[in-house]
This record gives sequence, C-alpha cells and structure tokens, in this order.
Amino acid sequence: MDWYMMNCELLATCSALGYLEGEVYHREPDCLESVKDLIRYLRHEDETRDIRQQLGAAQILQNDLLPILVQYPQDKVLFDAVIRLMVNLTQPALLCFGKVPSDATSRHHFLQVLSYLQAYKEAFASEKVFGVLSEKLYDLLQLDWEQRQDEDMLLIERILLLVRNVLHIPPDPTEEQGVDGDASVHDRVLWALHMSGMDDLLKFLASAQVEQQWALHVLEIISLMFRDQSAEELAALGQGQAAAEHGEDIQELETLRQRELAEKRARALQRPSRHSRFGGSYVLQGLKAIGDRDVIFHKGLHNLKSYSHDMGKETRRVPRRRQAAPETETPRRSARNVRLFLRCFCQDFLESCYNRLMLLVKDQLVREKAQQHDETYYLWATAFFMAFNRRRGFRPELVSETVSVRAFHFIEQNLTTYYEMALMDKKEAATWARRMHLALKAYQELLRTVQEMDRSPEQAVRDSSQVIKSNIFYLMEYRELFLTLFRKFDETKQPRSFLRDLVETAHLFLRMLERFCQGRSSLVVQSKRVRKKKKKPRAPAAIAPQPPSTAELEELWAGLVPQLQACLQGEVPLPEDVVPFDAASETPVEEQRTEALLQIQGCLRGARAPQALRLLRSARDIWPEGDVFGTPDTGPPEEMQLLREILFAPLPGHAPPKTEELEEDEEEEEEEEEETVQVSEKEFNFLDYLKRFACAPVVRALVVLLRGYARNSPHTNHCAARLLHRLARDLHMEALLFQLSLFTLFHRLLNDPAAGAYQELVALAKFILGKFFALAATNKKAFVELLFWKSPLAIREMTEGYGSLQDGEGAGRSRVPPWTPQQEQELRELYWKYKEVEGEDIIATILAHLPAPGRTRRQVVKQLVRLGLASSAKDFPRERKGTRIVLWTPEQEEELTRLFEEFQGSEDVLGNIMRHLTARRSRARVVEKLLGLGLVSERKELYKKRRRKGHVPVPGAAGTPALPAQDSSAEDSDGEEEDEDGDEAEEGPMDEHWTPEEGAGQGLAHRLHQEGLAGPLQWLENCLRRTAEDRQVDGVSHPVPLVPLSEENEDAMEDRRFWALLRQLGLRPPSNEQESFWRIPAAITPQQLRRMATSIAHHHHSPPGSPQGPLEPPRCPQDPAPAEQLPARLGSGSDSESGASPCPHCCSEEPVPVPNPARPGTKRQREFDSEDEDDGSLGMELAPAAPRSWEDEDKDEDLQPRGRRKRVRRLEEEEEEEG
Repeated sequence: MDWYMMNCELLATCSALGYLEGEVYHREPDCLESVKDLIRYLRHEDETRDIRQQLGAAQILQNDLLPILVQYPQDKVLFDAVIRLMVNLTQPALLCFGKVPSDATSRHHFLQVLSYLQAYKEAFASEKVFGVLSEKLYDLLQLDWEQRQDEDMLLIERILLLVRNVLHIPPDPTEEQGVDGDASVHDRVLWALHMSGMDDLLKFLASAQVEQQWALHVLEIISLMFRDQSAEELAALGQGQAAAEHGEDIQELETLRQRELAEKRARALQRPSRHSRFGGSYVLQGLKAIGDRDVIFHKGLHNLKSYSHDMGKETRRVPRRRQAAPETETPRRSARNVRLFLRCFCQDFLESCYNRLMLLVKDQLVREKAQQHDETYYLWATAFFMAFNRRRGFRPELVSETVSVRAFHFIEQNLTTYYEMALMDKKEAATWARRMHLALKAYQELLRTVQEMDRSPEQAVRDSSQVIKSNIFYLMEYRELFLTLFRKFDETKQPRSFLRDLVETAHLFLRMLERFCQGRSSLVVQSKRVRKKKKKPRAPAAIAPQPPSTAELEELWAGLVPQLQACLQGEVPLPEDVVPFDAASETPVEEQRTEALLQIQGCLRGARAPQALRLLRSARDIWPEGDVFGTPDTGPPEEMQLLREILFAPLPGHAPPKTEELEEDEEEEEEEEEETVQVSEKEFNFLDYLKRFACAPVVRALVVLLRGYARNSPHTNHCAARLLHRLARDLHMEALLFQLSLFTLFHRLLNDPAAGAYQELVALAKFILGKFFALAATNKKAFVELLFWKSPLAIREMTEGYGSLQDGEGAGRSRVPPWTPQQEQELRELYWKYKEVEGEDIIATILAHLPAPGRTRRQVVKQLVRLGLASSAKDFPRERKGTRIVLWTPEQEEELTRLFEEFQGSEDVLGNIMRHLTARRSRARVVEKLLGLGLVSERKELYKKRRRKGHVPVPGAAGTPALPAQDSSAEDSDGEEEDEDGDEAEEGPMDEHWTPEEGAGQGLAHRLHQEGLAGPLQWLENCLRRTAEDRQVDGVSHPVPLVPLSEENEDAMEDRRFWALLRQLGLRPPSNEQESFWRIPAAITPQQLRRMATSIAHHHHSPPGSPQGPLEPPRCPQDPAPAEQLPARLGSGSDSESGASPCPHCCSEEPVPVPNPARPGTKRQREFDSEDEDDGSLGMELAPAAPRSWEDEDKDEDLQPRGRRKRVRRLEEEEEEEG
C-alpha cells in the first residue's frame, strides 16, 4: 500500500471514530469498524512502524480511544476492541524494533515511537481511565470460573497487559528534571492506579487460589510499579524522616560545607597580587621540563599546586568500546504520598501474597511454562521485598519461601548462567550484565537475611540460619563465585553499581564465613579438583629402524624352520589365546586383516614360531576369501612357504588408524588432555581462602570502585577499605597494594579538603604509604615496581630479595629439567653434526643421540631457538603422517595416465583404474590426481555410466538364459554419485509386466539362508504373503514398497546379494533418485506372490534337490495360528498416500524363531563393496563352490559412508512423486 494512500485511509478511518465536544465524546456509527480497521493497519505496518507513528502524531489515543473507553464501557464489543488497539499502540518500542537500532535512520524512528509512548503515559495518568479499567476487571473477577467465557479470559489478560505497557514506558529525562520529592509522570500514574483500587485487585490476583495463572503478569506489574524505588527508603519512611532521609541530607551538606571552608582557608593564605598580569616568573627546582632544565613557571605561586605537565594538552578521547558502562537506572525519590502508598502496598503484599506468589512463579520457571528471561522478575522481587522486610521489623516467616538452600541454588545457578552467556555472547554482554546484576542483588539480600536471622531472639530461627550457612559454606560453588566475578569484571560491560554490590556482597560473605569459622575448632568443606590427565605423549621420533637385510632374514628363517616343523608335526602345542580378529573393535575388518599380517611377521621376526602358525591358521578361518592366508586345504609345505613369504615381505609399519583429514590438521606436539573432576572433603582454613583474593584483578576492581569515593556511600567505602585491609594486614601483603594507580588515588584523597569524612580510607592510605617508603629505603627498585600489578610471588621477591625463591617454587615453576652447560654443548655438537644430513628429521636424530633421556621434541626445538641455532620452531617442521602415501612418484603418475587412457571409454573408468592401480590409494586421492594432471575437467566425467531405462532381461525368466553374476547382481555405484542421503539408486528398473516363473530364486535364497539372512528372508516372505492377501481381498493392486524397520533388514536391503534375489523374484528397484525402497509391482497377481513366497520358504529347512517335500509355508505373524498366536515384538507400520502402503503386518518385521548363524564380515564390509564382487557367481544357478572372493574389493576409507535412510519419513514423498 502506498505511503500517501495509507495517510488518506488512516485519516478517513480516524475521522470515522467520532469527535470530542467539551467533555463528551460522540462516537460515529462506524466507530467499531474503524477501530478494527486500525488494528488491521497496525498488523501490516512496515519496519519503520509508519502506522504507529502516524497514529501517535495524530494523538488518536489521547483524543479518541481514551474518551471512548471512559464514556462507553457498557458496550462490551467496542470496549474489547479499544483495549486490543491500545495494547497494540502501547507495546514497548524495544518489542517493536527488536533492539535499539544502530543506524541513524532506524534510531530516529525508534526515538519517535518512544516519544509517542511517553505522551501516552502522561494521558493515562487519569483516575477516570484507571477507574474504568478497575471496574471492568472487578466485574470479570466476580464471575465464577465456570461462568467465564474465553472472551472474558482474554479481556482480563489484555487489561493486565495494558497496565504493564503503560508502566513500562521509560521517563523522558529532558522533561522530568525536577528535584527529589516532586511528582513525576510515573508517580501520577501510580497515584491514579491507587485511587482507582487497581492495587487491591493486583493483591487479590496474587493471593487468590483460582487466579494463579496471572502470577507472572502480576509480578511483572509490581516490579514496574517499584522501578525507581529503594526498599530501604520505603521501609524507613514511617520511622521518622530524620532517621533516614534527613540524616543523609545532613551528611551530604556537611561534606559540602567542609569543602567550602577548606577552599576559603586556601584563598585566605594566598598573597594578594598587586599586578595580576605581571605576577613574576619562577623556576621550579627538581621538576624537569622537556629538556634537561628545570620548569619555568609564569604564574602566581598560589597556582603552583594546580600545575601539571598535562596543562594545555588536548584531552584524549576515549573510544566508545573503552568507555565505562552507563548506569541503567538512576535512583530517584518519589513524592511522599506515593511512597506512603507503596510502603503500605509492600506491607500488605508481604503479609498476604509474597510466599504464595513466589512459589507459583518459581514453579512456572522450573517447569519452563514462562517466557524467556521471566526469571529476572523473580530475582528482583526476591531482592526488593526481602530488603523491605529486613528493614521493616524483620519477620522471617513473611519471606520463608525464598529463604532456603534451594533459593540459594536457584540464584547461584542463574548467576552462573548469566556470567557464562556474557562471556560467550559478546554483542549482548551489557544485557547479560544487567541480568547478572539482578541475580547478584538477590544473592546479597539472601546473605543479609541469613545474617539477620542470626540476631533473632528465637532459637529456631537461629538454628535455621546455621543450617543454611553450613550448606552454602560447605559447597565450593558458593565460595568460588565471588572470585570468578572479580576476575572477570569488565567496567566497559558492567556498571559501577554492579561493582559496588559485588564488593559489598563479598565483604558480607567473608565476614559471615570468618565468624562461622571462629565458633568451630575445625570446618570440613567440599573441594573439587579438576585433574588434567595428559594422554601418554608420543615417544620421541627417533631414527626409523632399518628393516633387516636379506641375509639377516635368511639367517633368521634358518633358525625358524626347525621350530615350524616341530609345530606342524604336532610335537609343540600351539597357543590358544592368540586371536587376530576383534569383533568389538571399531577398526574396519580390512585393516584388521592387515594388522594380522603384521602380527604374523612380528612373531616370525621375534622367533615365536608357534604364535605365528596359530595366527596364520586363525586368520585363514576368518578371511578365507582371496587366499591371502592360504586355501582351506593348504598343507604343511604350503604353510611353510606362506610364512616365509610373510617374513620376507616389505609390509608397511604399524600405525594407528586415522583419517587423512585429521592427520593433515594435526597440531604439532599437542598433547591431548582429559579433564576429570575429583570431589573430596578437606579442612577449611579461612586465611588460605582469603589468599585467593590476593591477586591483581581483585585489587584493580577495588581501585576502580574507590576512584569515586566521593560518590560512594560510607558503607561502600568501608567494604572496599576492609577488603584492602584484609589483604594488607591479615595476609601481610602490603606490597600487593604498591601500585601507582592506587597511590594516585591516595594522593587525591589526602589533598581533598573533605578528607575528614573518609577517616578509614585516610588511615589505610597512610599505612600503605608508610610501608612503601620503609621498603623503598632498602629496595631502590620499589619505585619501578609501582608500575606493575603484582602477584604474591612477586611480592615475596620484592620484600625478601630478588632471586629468593628456591627451585620448584612459584606458580610459574616448570617441570622441565634445566639444561646444564654440558648438555647445551652436546646439543650444539649434535646439531652441527646432523644439520646437513638429507632425508632425515634432524630433531628425531638429535633425540636419538642425546645422552640424557626424557627430552621431548618441543624442549629440544625451544633450546635450539634459545641458543640462537634456529630462528623459530618453524625451521623444524614435523613430518606429517601419511605424506609418503599421498605423494605421487613420476612412475605412479605415468601409470595413472596410462590406465586412464586405457579405460577412458569404459562404463566405470574410476573403478577400472582402482582395480589395476599398483599402489593402493583412496578414490578421493585418485580423483584429485586426475584433476590435477588435467586428464579430466570435472568429477562428473569419472562417474559410472549407467544404462538408461528400458527392458532388462532378468536371469531366470522364461526364455532367458542365466546371465553372469555381474548382470544379475546389483550394480555398484561410485561414492561420488551418492545422493544427499547416501542412498544408491539403481538404474534400469525392471518391466512392470514381467512375471517370474514358479521356483525363481530358490538357489539364491538357500545360499542367503546359509550365510545368515534367515531373518530378512522370513520378513520378505511375510511381505509377499500379506500383499497377496490384501490384493485378493481388496481387488485392487498398487505398488507396495518394502520398508525395513529393523537394523537386520536394513542391512539386508543394502546387500547386493539380497538385491539379486529381489530381481530374480521380479521386484522393482527404486526407479529414480526420489525413491528409496524396492517395490512389489502392481502387475504381479496374488497367486504369483504366493508362489514367490513358497519358493523362498522351501529353503528354510532343506536345500534344493532335497528329497523332502515342500513344507507348509509359514503364516504371517499377524495371522491366527491354529495352535497359538506368535508373540508380537514389533507392531508398527507406515502410512502412505495413493494406496501405496507397506504391508501393515508383515512389514512390522516380527521375527520367526529361526536360527541366525553369524554372518561373515560386518556392515562396513557390505557397505563398501565395489564392482569387483561382481566377479563372483551369483547367477540363476549358483554352484556351491568356493565362497565369494572379497579380496579385490575396494575398501576405501575416504568414501563417505551412507547414512541410514529415513525410510518411513520419506515414504509419503515418494508416493506423492509417483502420483
């Protein structure tokens, strides 16, 4: 909608609302429809909130909506619509824009909306408006729960939201610049709310049992009511003004009076100058100018104290990112009548509502029924009302809900969460810091309440406080909380008010803990220690051991021959505990086969002939394919020859399996660490705990707080001075405070005319300065130490003498033994000796020849750099694992080029190259090299060329001869051609009208049964029978997908041997990449399906050609059996559209109690089959000859493994695609 057209329509709509004549508002007949149109317009406003701005500029709420609300409350429909519109118009600007915009244009719109909201708030400061809202809310609350309609519940919520929105509007600082005690707009709104009786309704909602769903709304409104208030001032309001307000005013006036008197005395001592312009020139001896001469001062002597080298310099601008965080809320004292009303509200709320409301809110927060960050209202209420109760007669029963160990835990947990989020979410760090401040104030008030409970005259209350203190002092999290907050304090993200509360809370915690320890001879606390267990470091890479020569191997073999002959003749027993295969290991089977060869070779070279022979025979039983370990009928002479070949074979060294990506990204000399938390108990020592605060971050934070000592309260200055006093006197670490920034603060404090008001700080300053000058008399470097923040170890060296620390002391002590001069000389000699040797790692060579063992590669490299023999550690790069395999020799590149030219026209170029390549490499490496040599321009050229859709003769069909296995088995697809789900789609689907002959697939089914696929065969049989019954009953045939729901059946559906059986039976594979499942074609009749199921069932118990007749085909597990019903173990199906649904019973894959022998190989073996397995015989008539050979299969770990298909989820998509 165009901008100008929108203005016209808005103007017409607003004009149709009505008009105000004096104090009476006359509504138009289309008033209700106009209000609904305005709601509709607001729903479609743009990101600049143009509709909201235009309505605010026209003052629709002040001139139309509020008069309609006041004069027509009896029109329920109109009243409801006006409330809806006002809730929308008064929603916070932050909610409209998401956050405070950063660009100038958006920020202008934001401030414009905010100004309109502030005008709305002033209009709501009317007793008539809140009187109408209160009466309507009262009438709604009078209705019983059964009588309330949904519209009534919505209206209650909208009225509460409207009150919340009005109270949430921030004040305008340019308009409200009055002194404390004046009535602001917020005060006038609160007074109108009070005079209308809305506050009583809020207390009723907080206390009524049937209105608990409004708990969070009520708590949010109450928090906004007391936004600018101080609980201590409200509590002290009725106890006499002189006790609180008047006392603070007198103290401030006294401080200002002392400053004024000091300035008068200073002016009286100044000599009057007869000639103000020519006061003379002076030389300041001992104060150097820019050069070597003394400073020449051209002003009067009375200005000498204010002289500084910085005079006349331009003030350096502080970058925005380094500016101190602003205060979120400035304290303000409201009008006295408003504060009296709020004090009475607090008293009534504590007595009748607090415990119940906080219980409901806590329950909703724990059960996550509230909105995000609603826990901040809970934290505010905890701090505010507990502070009010503590200062107003302290009755612990009024706040019993939030005085418990659970409350401590809840607040500590939220405080830790906010702290962690402030560190991670850098952009919103200020927001998280405000939430952290709320949690800290709640935690502080809990501690103050527990401290107040110690002073209670009731013994039960004192016992409860002891229980709470024993729990919070026992746990380590509560003791470490303040240290963590001090160390991570950032004045650019957290305001000074946060630091003030942190110092006061830490002071209170330390005082309570100290008193708790004084009353006990010993205190046992929990201690958590994080142990970083380093994994066993890699042994220093020494010189690679040279393989034994041929002569040495011949000599070794001559000694092994008698032992092997004795073992082959049975004279020496073979060990039984030698196993070359671990079924539970994550190492792939092919790698375990390679490791078995290495184990046999290791046993032979270690002269352990019985173990080598046992490993050979065991490996032959596990890996019979490929004749790697010999054939099953291998005799003793062949075993002797095979062992000799293994002994002399140049096998690669043993290396732990690791992907190439990790090998290439492996950081040099990084030792992995495992962190384990050990929880134990220990005896607590308060001084040891206090030493944790003796660090630079704590002192730095205290200095930042004391810079504003004139603005701080006396209690804040006392807490900061007491913490510094603990560090200096109790720990005897005065030197920790020898810092120039702190001394600058002391200088300003001692020269302050009002220093008499800060006697505690002045005493601390004089004590620290006296200790410093006493130390400076003996240690002239103390003046230089002022420039640095110090640690306890630096303090010890500074006071006891530099170099006083013994070896092994200090936090920076190293476990690395120092290098002696002799070792350094040996290192130099070895470096110069092996520096020019090519083809070897010089560091590994040096480590192998160092006389002193225990040195690591990193230590040697660092020492070489320290001795100046190398510029940096980069001069000694570590040889990456696998680089010798990745690099291509010129001969290998020529071989790859020749193979590519030879198989360039074949259907599977990459597969043929992989089969004939001499050096075994991954497919990814071969593809990269082909691209690098320029033989192919893109990877698609290496994809296997698939046959297009058409009629494919199926082996075993009538008139079709049995084809070789490569035609009957499923084609292998290259890993590069896999779709996003890792599924392989078979091209060339079979003809829908092809029907199998009776007995098709018997031989292959029998073979699969023997290889351990009895369960999937039974599942397939059940699917065929159930589909036949459904088609016979319904009379309609649809393609039925085979959806495996168990892992065993999923594995079978990914096995190419099982695919061959499905093809022989006439089932259709996925026709395109949109399908994932095999299907039973619609053209197959129920009779043919039963014959197919019978042909599979024949071989469950007898092989083909057995004299036994065919057994009765097993029933579907869902069919009622004559004797008993089989127990159902899995009864889930899959729904689909267009009638193409899997069998609801047989697809549930109920197992039949058929023995399931162990299958050779693993799922990884079956997944990474390559085209080489097609060389086996899997035709129509499979000879029971030698088992299939898996030797030539390409087991490449660089291929992406197939993800498990989400079959049930994708079933409906496939059927929709077919439809």
